[in-house]
Amino acid sequence: MEDRIKDCLIALMDAIKRADGDAIACQAALLDGHLRQARAALDPQLVHFLERRSYPKALMLLGGDSGVSAGQRGGGR
Repeated sequence: MEDRIKDCLIALMDAIKRADGDAIACQAALLDGHLRQARAALDPQLVHFLERRSYPKALMLLGGDSGVSAGQRGGGR
């Protein structure tokens, strides 16, 4: 499932760069569906990022970037 989420995130970020509203809506809906379907099996930090629509952070996490610091997550909580 994480591979599908990563693919959606990449497509979403591309759609945002192109300002393609239809593609943005489609990819966001797919991500929401993946989250609903696999929430229990996903990394809690990934769930947090997806729920808050912190898509660049979610993509960094899926890309193996373990350097997502507390500051990048929006605070040291």
